[in-house]
Amino acid sequence: MSEANIYEELAILFRYPGADYRQHIEECRCAAESESSDAAARLREFSAALEGLSNEDLQELYTRTFDLNPLCTLEIGWQLYGEEYRRGEFLVEMREQLAGYGVAETGELPDHLTHALALLARLEADEAAAFASLYVLPALDKMRTAWTKHRNAFAGLLELTFDLLKSRYPYDPARTPARIPELHVLP
Repeated sequence: MSEANIYEELAILFRYPGADYRQHIEECRCAAESESSDAAARLREFSAALEGLSNEDLQELYTRTFDLNPLCTLEIGWQLYGEEYRRGEFLVEMREQLAGYGVAETGELPDHLTHALALLARLEADEAAAFASLYVLPALDKMRTAWTKHRNAFAGLLELTFDLLKSRYPYDPARTPARIPELHVLP
């Protein structure tokens, strides 16, 4: 499977868990197997950490982790810009990019990590590098900081995603996100 498939599968794992969530973990692990044995092993660990949880317990854990904890919200624009006006600009640009690359929006905001990973899977290599380096990796890195005190099974998934992207794209933590008009993904 291709690198893009890993991003598509990871995007599914950051959605609110449905009845088929564990099946998606396995599909993601299979996608990762040919690209990164480390990622595949970490997905097995993630799956093992969820063993024994009912679907309702898993949904509650997801909600407590990502929806009720602003430090770990999955909206990358919020992670990067908070309540600044630039987040609104980022949301508009993300919506245009999603439409332009055929990424269907869900009930989540356009800057949700699920959308960002799905978009990343469809970008050309240079565009993907710019988008991951300037937006996705800094947001994930900020979220990882919150995990030092709030660790649970989803911490492994978040760290795996950060490490996978960091191994493929340049990342300088000191660099701040570009102003929206400078986003390299834009035509």
